[in-house]
Amino acid sequence: MPTTSNFEQMLRGASLRVTRPRLSVLSAVHSQPHLDTDSIIGVVRADLGEVSHQAVYDVLRALTAAGLVRRIQPTGSPARYESRVGDNHHHVVCRSCGTIADVDCAVGEVPCLTASDDHGFTIDEAEVIYWGVCPDCSTTTRTDPPRKDSRV
Repeated sequence: MPTTSNFEQMLRGASLRVTRPRLSVLSAVHSQPHLDTDSIIGVVRADLGEVSHQAVYDVLRALTAAGLVRRIQPTGSPARYESRVGDNHHHVVCRSCGTIADVDCAVGEVPCLTASDDHGFTIDEAEVIYWGVCPDCSTTTRTDPPRKDSRV
């Protein structure tokens, strides 16, 4: 995990002022990948005390625009943030509990950037999301007795 000094260098390298909220948000995203905004706010408040929702939203927007964090939003899920930027990786999402994990490209450097028809677009990014059930939920589903429908 990067240190405060590393985070300060990252911010300066992106021409952003070094502030306590920016340092705290960067630390939160690096320590726990794929957190949603509310979770990040909780981590930042535990670190700094009172900080507004808007301040955290503003920091996340600035960090995303600067390329220091990546925003993902799987269908039906709130936006999530991760520190793994600058590479072409994808995600797998559990349909049951919402756990998200990184998935490297299966073959080659950037095979999914070659669309079957680019419609004239210059493609610079592709997002692939795999959906399924994580090992913990698979185990729970197999061992838990079926629930009775209370509407009967």
